[in-house]
Amino acid sequence: MVRSGRPALAGVLLLVAALGLAAAACSGEPLDAADDLRGSVLEVTAVWQDAEADAFRLVLDRFEARTGATVTFTSTEGADIGTVLDDRLAADDPPDVAVLPQPALLERYARAGDIVPVGDVVGEAVRAGWAPVWERLGTVDGDLYGVWFKAANKSLVWYSLTAFEEAGLVPPADLDGLDAAAAALATHGVPAFSLPGVPGDAWVLTDWFENVYLRSAGPDRYDALAARRIPWTDPSVVEALRVMASLLDADRIARDPGATFPDSVGDVFSSRPRAAMVMEGDFVPGVLGDRGLARVGTDVDVFAFPGPEPTDRGVVVGGDAAVLMQASSGGRALLEFLASTEAAEVWAGLGGFISPNQEVDLGAYPDVPTRRIARALLEAGDQLRFDLSDLQPVAFGATTGAGLWAELSTFVADPTDVEAAADRIEAAADAAWAGR
Repeated sequence: MVRSGRPALAGVLLLVAALGLAAAACSGEPLDAADDLRGSVLEVTAVWQDAEADAFRLVLDRFEARTGATVTFTSTEGADIGTVLDDRLAADDPPDVAVLPQPALLERYARAGDIVPVGDVVGEAVRAGWAPVWERLGTVDGDLYGVWFKAANKSLVWYSLTAFEEAGLVPPADLDGLDAAAAALATHGVPAFSLPGVPGDAWVLTDWFENVYLRSAGPDRYDALAARRIPWTDPSVVEALRVMASLLDADRIARDPGATFPDSVGDVFSSRPRAAMVMEGDFVPGVLGDRGLARVGTDVDVFAFPGPEPTDRGVVVGGDAAVLMQASSGGRALLEFLASTEAAEVWAGLGGFISPNQEVDLGAYPDVPTRRIARALLEAGDQLRFDLSDLQPVAFGATTGAGLWAELSTFVADPTDVEAAADRIEAAADAAWAGR
C-alpha cells in the first residue's frame, strides 16, 4: 500500500525551488486545452504532505505559470482520503481534482457518479504512454476515470553495503539466494531484515506477502486472489506463507514492537547498521529526511526483490491516480497537464518519484539507482501488478489492527502454523467481502 509522508530529500527540494521556478513560465509550449485560464481557481486534494506536498506544489506552480490559473493544494494530512472526500461530497463541496491512492476507491467513486469520465481528456495520452495495466486500473465499466500520475516500485530490497561486505555477500539473483543470504547474515551476527512493529505500519507485511506471492504463484493466480476467485486457503497462498516464514524467521529479523517504518529504514540506513536489509519501495531513501546518515550508492544500494528464477521480472506497484471531481475547463486542463511528460519530469528531478508514463526520459531522474528502479517498473510489462491489499475492501486490506494487516502481524510473530494463519486470513477476507 502506498502511504503518505514518504518525503523526497529536503535539500533537493530547496535547490529546485530556488532554481526551477524562475524558468517555469517560459518552459515549453502551452497545452491546447490550457491556452488561457486566467481567473480560474482550482483545488486539488491528495494524501501527500511534507516534502511530497512541496514537490507536487512545484508541479502545480508549473501549471499555473503556463495557464494563469490559480491552484490550491489541500493535503489530507494523514487522514484517510476516502473519509475526507466523502465529507466534502456530502457538503456538496468536492475539489476539482483528487489524487486517489487506491483503485478500489476510484471504482467506488466512478460507480457512484462522483467523478467524471476523462477518456476525451487524457485517453489518447494514456494509451500512448502507459502500459495497458495502468489504463485498466483507471477504467470502470468501459470508461476511463483517472490518469496514474505517480507510481511506486515496491519490489525492492535496500541493503547495507557494509553488512554485505563484512559477510562476504553479493545481491542474490533468485529467491533461494535471498534465503541463503538471510541465513548467512544471521550466522554472521546481523539480522537480515528490519521490520516495523507498530500496528499502523503493518502494511509493510502485506507488501512482503505480495512480492513473495507474485513470484511464487505467478501473475494469473495473483489476479485470481486479488479478485477473490480463489480463497486465502488455496495451496498457492499456503506455499507463499511458508516462503515468507522462512525468510522472516525470528533469528533473521530486527523487529521492535515500538518501531515505526522509518525506524526500520534507519536500522539499515545507518553508519552502524542494525540490520542488513529493508524491503520496500523506491520511496525508502526519503523517509528519514535529514536523519538519514547513509548515502545511496555509497553506503546503501538496492536490488530487485528476486523470484524463483534470475529472469523473473515481476513488480508490485502502488500508485496515485488523478481524477476529475468537477467538470470544469480548468480541471480538465490540469488533468491533461498531469498526463504530460513535463509534469512528471518536474517531480522526477527531485527524487522520491517514479512516473508510470513510458515517455518520461529516464535522464530526468536524479541518480543511477532511481533510473534503474524506474526502468525495472517500465520493463515489467505484463508481470506488473498493483498492490493486492489496495485492491481489497478497506476493512480487509487497509485497516490498522484488522484484516490482512493484523493477521500477517500475528503470523510473522508466530509462523509455526501456516495453515491456521491461512484460515484466519480467509475468515477475515470473507467477512470484509460480504460487507462490501
